[in-house]
Amino acid sequence: MDTIQASISVPRDLAGALDIPLTSLAPYRQEVVALELFRQGRISSGKGAELIGISKLDFIRLLHKHDIPYFTDTPAELEAEVAAVSLLLKNQ
Repeated sequence: MDTIQASISVPRDLAGALDIPLTSLAPYRQEVVALELFRQGRISSGKGAELIGISKLDFIRLLHKHDIPYFTDTPAELEAEVAAVSLLLKNQ
């Protein structure tokens, strides 16, 4: 994966509130960014997992840990999508 180097300044109070070692700040920052991008619908769970170097299943577990829903469609929306795919498959 192509990367760029980015640094941020964090107030000491904020770093203390995170309650993580400073050496863990960079991986934590990547995790938070990936989770937020997924929450906004800007990346898939697979891409989120790839960005932070974990399996898709572990990313889904991370979503759960942070109370971010994996499925955002309503049951009616999912049902309509399944019906549309079934129709497409029948017409092949």
